[in-house]
Amino acid sequence: MVTSRFRKAFLTVSLKEKRNLWIVKRVLSISLLALGVLQSPVTYAAKNCESISWPLWNDFKTNYIKPDGRVVAGSSPQFQSFSEGQAYAMVFALIANDSKTFDQLWRWSIANLFNNNVDSKLPAWTWGRTEDGAWKVLDENSASDADIWYAYALLEAGRLWQRKDYTADANKILALVESQSIISLPGLGKMLLPGPFGFTLSPDQWQLNPSYLPIPVLRRLALNNKKGPWSEIAINTGKMISASSPKGFAPDWVNYQAQSADAGKFIVDATKGEIGSYDAIRVYLWAGMTPAKDPLTKSIMNSLVGMNNMIQISGNPPEKVNTLTGSSSGDAPLGFSAAVAPFLKASNKNALLKSQTERAQLLRYLSPPAPYYDYVLSLFGMGWIENHYRFSDNGQINLNWNPACTPKIS
Repeated sequence: MVTSRFRKAFLTVSLKEKRNLWIVKRVLSISLLALGVLQSPVTYAAKNCESISWPLWNDFKTNYIKPDGRVVAGSSPQFQSFSEGQAYAMVFALIANDSKTFDQLWRWSIANLFNNNVDSKLPAWTWGRTEDGAWKVLDENSASDADIWYAYALLEAGRLWQRKDYTADANKILALVESQSIISLPGLGKMLLPGPFGFTLSPDQWQLNPSYLPIPVLRRLALNNKKGPWSEIAINTGKMISASSPKGFAPDWVNYQAQSADAGKFIVDATKGEIGSYDAIRVYLWAGMTPAKDPLTKSIMNSLVGMNNMIQISGNPPEKVNTLTGSSSGDAPLGFSAAVAPFLKASNKNALLKSQTERAQLLRYLSPPAPYYDYVLSLFGMGWIENHYRFSDNGQINLNWNPACTPKIS
């Protein structure tokens, strides 16, 4: 939900990055080998179970996380925090084996977004400063992508750090999501709405967001509740991506139109249109990180082949693409290059992977720091490229911690 409302303010880098690219290229050619972009994986093992060395995570903490655990994602005057930002940061803290920051992020979320009521309230999606100077929730509605990422982070933290309280909180969130944000669509079946309120456009039309549904996360939720809706939602996510990407590009938003009591189809979103941009870039990111053995991987990757072709022709991913015509516009920010890196690696596009990884690495050389969303995309994309984490077939996260720090739990 956050992605479509304030991303237009994010900076893009064009001339500056071109001037600076040659400065860091030689350094990067060495670091790329060390990071295993084109070579075998590198182990980043923590010593004595301390946090691993992850400079990009350290930068993100310095620039965007307050001492109380609040992720400041928005700019003046509201300085918003979003449920998405809190949940993503918890995933990164888990990957870094940074249990202290993880807990701070979660405690701040409970107090401010859940109103100290995880048992019966989904998190508000945005919090910040009002016009009268008060700091509080700005929109009570939840964003379901944040909801399931919260649950994912808590389930995996509970498993890896042996924290039953985290597991219990995850299950509370999932129970609420399943009761409030999941609908059965005619001719399709169960699907996750972007939030509990505002996405049923009419009695026979619903608004959906393909980027809210990473297949590995859905697999993990299905593992947690084998009788739940998540496996069916994963299958329907694959159908949605295929049906809404006729030219090989995912849209930011898509509508589902019922045609009868047992039939329907995906159509262009009535208000957002056919554009794929700051939301949709995550569809390629999630697809690239989905294990090759997943039964949905091949069809999803094939549905998104337009992005590979676009990068081959233009050199970089576009900022915006018309999903019906394939035409594009704008210079994509550096975070987009990080987001497509796993997708390019999964597509065996090694030359394109190298160029996009080099471009993504420029993020750390920017002053002032790159926007919040660029960092998020880079932490996901480059963290995966640098072998800090992988998703297993059942959605569990595989981490390069010291083996002595990882409990032997199935």
